[in-house]
Amino acid sequence: MRRHGGKDPALDCWIHGHVPSVLAPVKGAELFAPAAWCTLGPVDYLVVALASIEVAPLLTGLRQEYETRYGPGAGDSVLDVEAAEFDAPTGAFLVLVDDGTTVAGGGLRRIDDETVEVKRMWTNPDYRRQGHASRLLRELAGLAEQLGYRRVRLETGYAQPEALAMYRRLGFSEIDSFGPYEGATAFELDLATEARTPRH
Repeated sequence: MRRHGGKDPALDCWIHGHVPSVLAPVKGAELFAPAAWCTLGPVDYLVVALASIEVAPLLTGLRQEYETRYGPGAGDSVLDVEAAEFDAPTGAFLVLVDDGTTVAGGGLRRIDDETVEVKRMWTNPDYRRQGHASRLLRELAGLAEQLGYRRVRLETGYAQPEALAMYRRLGFSEIDSFGPYEGATAFELDLATEARTPRH
């Protein structure tokens, strides 16, 4: 499934006030149709399988980055979740593509009936500091809501200070670690609370 994002100067479109239907569900193979209500430029938003060609550069880049930041062997964690866990109807994988180049991506995997975890989130170094990671996380939160979840959780490591700062800036709250990674910082976003928060 492919949709083209239109240009819009609005960069701060987080889910305050009413949580917008960022990704509206449709029938058939097209699981969700991304809306262009706060795009950062002409990028395509695709819901794909983890084994798709669009995801391959992401997994390679993520593995290399983990090895650089955390040391030899750290990249093996890219394979710690089965690909099927990102499949519908309980999960999804979203990528942003610019003229055939994977810009960013991330997946959702079910923890329980009300909670979903963001995994494999990565941004191409050539596209960083342009707002794509924030945009991706917003889209993933909207997609989680469409899938019926009430909470979004994620974890990140000490060697990713820019990610830690972004999650805090976007309203995620720190919680007790829930994953297998020693020293990781865990975050949670309550979608129901965000829906009741007035927009500023």
